[in-house]
Amino acid sequence: MAKIGFLPPLMFALLFATFAAIFSLNSSNLTFDQSVLLVLNLQWIGITCGSRYQRVVVALNLSSMNLTGTIPSELGSLSFLEWLDIHYNSFHGSLPIELTNLHRLKYLNFGNSNFNGEMPSWFGFFAKLQSIYMYGNNFTGVIPSTLGSLSKLEKLILYDNDFKRQIPITIGNLSNLKWLYLDDNNLSGIILFLTLNMFSLLTYLSLYNNSMEEVVPIEIGNLIMLQYLYLSYNHLKGSIPSSIFNISSLLHIGLGSNNFFGYVWSNMFDYLPRLSYLDLGECQLSGRIPMSLFKCKELEVLYLYENRLEGTVPSEITNLTSLVHFSIGRNNISGQFPNPTPLLHWYDVSENNLVGEIPSSICNLSSIMGLYLLMNSFNGTFPECLGNLSSSLLYIELQKNNFHGKLPKNFAKGCTLQSIRINNNQLEGSVPRSLGNCKDLNLLDIGNNYLSDTFPNWLGYLDQLQVLILRSNRFYGQVNNSDVKVSFSRLRCIDLSHNNFSGYLPVNFFENLHAIREGHEKKSKPEYMIFTVLNGKQYCVVEDLSFTAKGLEMEFQPLLTSWMVLDFSSNQFLGEIPKILGEIHSLIVLNLSHNSLTGPIPSSLSDLSELESLDLSSNKLRGRIPIELTNIEFLEVLNLSQNNLKGPIPQGKQFDTFTNNSYIGNLGLCGLPLSKSCNHNDEDTSDKFDRHDDDDNDDELNWKFSILIGCGCGLVLGLIMEYVVITVRNPRCLTRIIERVQQGFAKR
Repeated sequence: MAKIGFLPPLMFALLFATFAAIFSLNSSNLTFDQSVLLVLNLQWIGITCGSRYQRVVVALNLSSMNLTGTIPSELGSLSFLEWLDIHYNSFHGSLPIELTNLHRLKYLNFGNSNFNGEMPSWFGFFAKLQSIYMYGNNFTGVIPSTLGSLSKLEKLILYDNDFKRQIPITIGNLSNLKWLYLDDNNLSGIILFLTLNMFSLLTYLSLYNNSMEEVVPIEIGNLIMLQYLYLSYNHLKGSIPSSIFNISSLLHIGLGSNNFFGYVWSNMFDYLPRLSYLDLGECQLSGRIPMSLFKCKELEVLYLYENRLEGTVPSEITNLTSLVHFSIGRNNISGQFPNPTPLLHWYDVSENNLVGEIPSSICNLSSIMGLYLLMNSFNGTFPECLGNLSSSLLYIELQKNNFHGKLPKNFAKGCTLQSIRINNNQLEGSVPRSLGNCKDLNLLDIGNNYLSDTFPNWLGYLDQLQVLILRSNRFYGQVNNSDVKVSFSRLRCIDLSHNNFSGYLPVNFFENLHAIREGHEKKSKPEYMIFTVLNGKQYCVVEDLSFTAKGLEMEFQPLLTSWMVLDFSSNQFLGEIPKILGEIHSLIVLNLSHNSLTGPIPSSLSDLSELESLDLSSNKLRGRIPIELTNIEFLEVLNLSQNNLKGPIPQGKQFDTFTNNSYIGNLGLCGLPLSKSCNHNDEDTSDKFDRHDDDDNDDELNWKFSILIGCGCGLVLGLIMEYVVITVRNPRCLTRIIERVQQGFAKR
């Protein structure tokens, strides 16, 4: 839809209406509103006229009309206007002060319209205003204190802007306020406005994702009508006021991700019978899960993750039959696998001290989407029913436990799985072919198990796959995908290290790595990130994904989610390093160490402009170190040790930062940082060795060529002699010829 300039059409209508009133009509009492409406024939979309005075505009709704430009000052001439809604457009510039003439205004919605600058203080002049919607803009500065004079205001919606500093205490004067949305700004300071005890009608208070600090005032408990409280993602400290949990009207409590401390108490939830949402995650709370929590029979979302809770999960958890989200990860919870409730979508008990097997009741979770059991001490086998649940499951994270046995072989058709992480267990057998039904799979990590299989070429049909980790298993054979038409084109990270793969490095495999070869792909959002929605806001999490890079095993944190990794180390690959590797332009980590690779280091590797870690150690590489590698400006780690490299080490740029450890075990290398200096003969050592290698190849070729020529000549001579014998039919004549030739050679 084409964007419509707001100012020209409106100005044209206003001018045309004025001339129509002057030249076409005789009524001297014709109002400005009437002039506009006459031109618009009373039918323009978004115009509402008053019921008492039919030619008076009382409401103007231009929302979601793709309008651009600035707000015309003439809009302030519609003095009877009570309702003004222009949200979801794309305006710019400041708001005209003439809008203060709209003294009858009750509803104002400028949301998501791209306004910027400071919010004008004259908003406090709209004495009859009941609702202000200014969300989703680029307003900066402070919230005007004059808003505190709007005694009839019921809804103040300013979320998703860039307001700063403290919320003015005058906001506490708004005794009729019911909704207060100030989330997703940069507000700081103390929540002083709550201390005025004027919010007796407030039902919705949202301040999450700001920079609020200090303690929450105990007066918050006086908000006796409050139903929704969101203070998460701030810097609030101190203990959580117990008065909050006495507000029996509360439906949602969001206090997570703050700097609170203290203990939970046994009767904490006695007065919250209607509670359906509870977020106390990342609050540094200690103690045991209160038994009173299980009185909240309507609870649907329970976040207690990343605290210091201990003890077991009471069996009364099954009383929460409406529970959809259950997260107690990253605590000190012990005991057996907590029984899941039947409606669960998300189940997270990760990083605790839980033991035992996965109960069969997990098979009843027909709506389960995320199963997070990682980093406990669970054991036993995987229930076969996990494959049947794959039509609802999106994420399986069972890594770093003691599971054994084989993977389920019955991943359903229509499988919706996007991420499978079952690394660091004791699984055996092969990779089930039914995983090919999971067309949306973008992350598969089955590393550090005892799986034994050939390279799963058929995974190449999963054209959404971006991370493949087979590290530290018993895979064997060649890596070849020539029979797969669409093959790993979106793969960003592949780790085949510490297996028994053999043969040559797969050139056709590298040719298909389009996501790494095309540099612009690096800037797009990796889809192996896990997304979750909290209070309407989307968060991404990628944790516990590690690769061997820069000499260390590094976790793949959110800041590193665009890393491109290729790790074929610690296998039995042989032959030369393919030059095509230099075309994988977005590669960050390349590790081919601990194989049996031969030949020179390709100078084409210098085209890896994003490379930060290069490890070619413990192979049989020979020749010189290409001086072109000094052009890799981001190279932080280089390991060429334990090879047969010779000649001077290139100098300059990043190469000046590398130590002896990068080169040890190459007796023919010289120059800094090694103690062995290069003499004049060594200056051209690299070229000589290259020429020597070429000469060796030429000698070998000449030797074989000479033998071939000799054999050919002998064959021709033999045929000639046979022809002579047959033709002459006198062997004595041939004998005399031979004797004469011999006598000729003897005289010489």
